[in-house]
Amino acid sequence: MQVLFIKATMIGFCIAAPVGPIGMLCIQRSLNRGFRSGLATGLGAACADALYGLLGALGVAGIVAALPALTLVLKIAGGAFLVWLAWSTARASSTGPAATDAAGDTQAVANAREFLTTFVLTLSNPLAILSFVAIFAALGPSAEAHASAEGAGWLTVAQMVVGVFAGSAAWWLCLSGATAALRVRMPASFIPGITRLSALAIAGFGAVQVIAGLRSVVQVV
Repeated sequence: MQVLFIKATMIGFCIAAPVGPIGMLCIQRSLNRGFRSGLATGLGAACADALYGLLGALGVAGIVAALPALTLVLKIAGGAFLVWLAWSTARASSTGPAATDAAGDTQAVANAREFLTTFVLTLSNPLAILSFVAIFAALGPSAEAHASAEGAGWLTVAQMVVGVFAGSAAWWLCLSGATAALRVRMPASFIPGITRLSALAIAGFGAVQVIAGLRSVVQVV
């Protein structure tokens, strides 16, 4: 069981590590608003990864495969949301880093909003379920053996899902912590420019996703 948890943790870390739009958001928010904002952003993605891991472990990817129209809608909507988020980020960059002495309740509300936006954005890629199905299948026959044992199925699924979350959260903790540490040593005048570059990259990811979704729609029609 411990070996299975370790494997799932490594999978969660490796899934989160590639720097995509969520990684750019985490970096941008860590630079602009500090460690807690970056970590809240990353934990939103980690929770979405864990949810998709649960769905993948339960083998419900066939539902997504049977609903290609839903997949396309979510893909286009997620891309459009990325473009809007990039525009909002670029517009806000002119104000510079957020004040560090903001009230606790304001900071908490901002962190909750950052968590939710990233959670929803990560969920806009339902094909991730298929990835988790393939990945969990690659964990080896030991997982099947545990799952087939009487009463062990849910315990196995729980270990896999918690492992995926732990690995993903560990990556976001490292990324937001390292970026926030860099923020302390970086001249404040650099941060707005980096924020705009991050927004441009996020917009690029979103535009590619929207175009790919629209092309798929045209091919279906």
